Amino acid sequence: MFESRWLYEIILIIYGLSVTCYFIDFIQSNQRANRMAFWLLSMVWVIQSFFLFKQAFVDHSFPVLSLYDGLFFYAWVLVTFSLIINHLFSIHFIVFFTNLFGFFILLMYILTEAQQQGLAQGVQLVNEILITHITLSIVSYGFFTLSFLLSIMYLVQYRLLKNKQGINWMWRLGDLKQLDQYSFKAVTLGVPLLLLGIILGVVWAYVSNAEFYWFDLKTLGSIFVLGVYTLYLVLRMVKGHQGKSIAIYNTAAFLILLINFLLFSLLSNFHL
Repeated sequence: MFESRWLYEIILIIYGLSVTCYFIDFIQSNQRANRMAFWLLSMVWVIQSFFLFKQAFVDHSFPVLSLYDGLFFYAWVLVTFSLIINHLFSIHFIVFFTNLFGFFILLMYILTEAQQQGLAQGVQLVNEILITHITLSIVSYGFFTLSFLLSIMYLVQYRLLKNKQGINWMWRLGDLKQLDQYSFKAVTLGVPLLLLGIILGVVWAYVSNAEFYWFDLKTLGSIFVLGVYTLYLVLRMVKGHQGKSIAIYNTAAFLILLINFLLFSLLSNFHL
């Protein structure tokens, strides 16, 4: 199986990018992101189908005879349904969450199979998933930091304009509407990356036999940070909060992120 390890890495990367694009479309109704997500998911389906048909017609073993083979077939079915729904209907909610769950199932299959094989390449793949988990989490923190800085610039510009001092600073700080939009877009990118990072971390911990704690402060803190920024999107998209109020919320959310990243890392029993 893991003579084709690089193909499994590629499929996870493409699948993750597809989930991220579907999330952007889900939040912003972005047709360009939807088209990109559809074609990325189509690539995932083609690669999955290659392995599926190879196992069925070359190895003469249809992948439903064991739990772990069933996971791969399950993930393939979910991808197939997502493509059909995306092509025939405009139901972005179900498409995004179906793909998110499908990504989790496929990841569980690949890492469990790698752990069972016990080969050097399998162990390497498991370790690379850990590196990807850390990388995605830190990159998401980078987007949240950028969003925080834009919110700070918004609040400063807002205060200057209110005191009739902002005209001379506008060209340096930027237009209020522009700052608000860029801050929102940064959070929109950060949330799916952190979500994928958490999924990778949880699956890695289970399949690598690591001593994993659901009640570890860093684990709970990361989930809480994800919830805080998800609430930001809800307040923005559902409740219609914009401008000063959402900028203040974003600033408070970043302080929570810093507590999780700096303090909870030191108090964690699981994370270094």
